[in-house]
Amino acid sequence: MKRPGLSDLTGRRIFVTGAAGGIGRATAALAADRGAELFLTDLDGDRLDATAARIRARGGTVRYAGAADIADLDAVRAVADGVHAAADGPMDVVMNIAGISAWGTVEHLEHRHWRAMVEVNLMGPVHVIEAFVPPMIAGGRGGHLVNVSSAAGLLGLPWHAAYSAGKFGLRGVSEVLRFDLRRHGIGVSLVCPGAVDTPLTETVEIVGVDKGSKAFKRLQAGFRRQAEAPEAVAGMILKGVARNRYLVHTSGRVRAAHGLQRAAPPLYALAMRAMNSATHRLLRRAVLAPPERTAPGGDPSPRLDGGDAR
Repeated sequence: MKRPGLSDLTGRRIFVTGAAGGIGRATAALAADRGAELFLTDLDGDRLDATAARIRARGGTVRYAGAADIADLDAVRAVADGVHAAADGPMDVVMNIAGISAWGTVEHLEHRHWRAMVEVNLMGPVHVIEAFVPPMIAGGRGGHLVNVSSAAGLLGLPWHAAYSAGKFGLRGVSEVLRFDLRRHGIGVSLVCPGAVDTPLTETVEIVGVDKGSKAFKRLQAGFRRQAEAPEAVAGMILKGVARNRYLVHTSGRVRAAHGLQRAAPPLYALAMRAMNSATHRLLRRAVLAPPERTAPGGDPSPRLDGGDAR
């Protein structure tokens, strides 16, 4: 089944997670400007309400805005019930944008970091897919699924092991669904941003590093210098949907590194080794002592709070 064209979003029903800030908010606002009817969720209910109010004040249509933790399957199912009731039918586009981030070396990462990255960044989108894609299939109208991964879902970036666990997993889910859903006229886009100038730059947890140190602040400043505006990334996402493009790059650097990875693996490995060494040299004076470990069989720490990582 050929996917219906989505270049014109007028009247299209779009569900967006992580809509309270960053890429999620920017994408929702841009889709509304182009005539879409929005159905929004985020963990932060107050900021979500502010986003919905701002879009409505600009003349956009928000038919549903409800707070939920996407790592909670029951909460996602409840949102799906509310969304489908408000829309009186399935979505045309489902966008998995919400996420969280924690970086660090393996000796500093705790179990809670690994678990949170998988629960929010992988199982969160899976919960959304479970709740929203089957009704799209049953509706028989086609549509589109957007999964926002990361450069860390393509490349072996330094200190990103836990973060990549979720983002590589989401990439795998997307790679399969791009073929499984084609017969239903549902396209799939895997978005892999590089640095984006969102609240993530302030709230990302970099485990084992003194964030007040000069070394860390130099790294943070360098990140900001090459970061793209969320509004620019939102435009690329909607262009990817309109063109039914699977892999959506938002950074020329990430595109080049991914191309090197595929075309010249030995050179890619050298580049990643050099990046890893440079990161360690830059942050060596900011690294803290590793934490004491929980004894085997002990209760793991609570999961990190979810949010909009983009």
